[in-house]
Amino acid sequence: MVMKRAGGGLPPVIKEVLFEFQRMGNILRVVAIDPKSGTEVIMIADPRHSKTLIKRIAARKLTYVMHKNRLKATRS
Repeated sequence: MVMKRAGGGLPPVIKEVLFEFQRMGNILRVVAIDPKSGTEVIMIADPRHSKTLIKRIAARKLTYVMHKNRLKATRS
């Protein structure tokens, strides 16, 4: 099932995501990067959560930002 948001268009398909994890005390700083476009997002996570969950959330945020940037570029 594919969901569309207001504003139209489908979110981009990301084939590869690079992750960087930095432990800073009781938080985990996560950087997710799309190597093809160079787009990156940063998020803070609870290190008690699984790496799989954190990666999934970071990849979802990256997809959202790339879709938002693509919509902005088409409107300009």
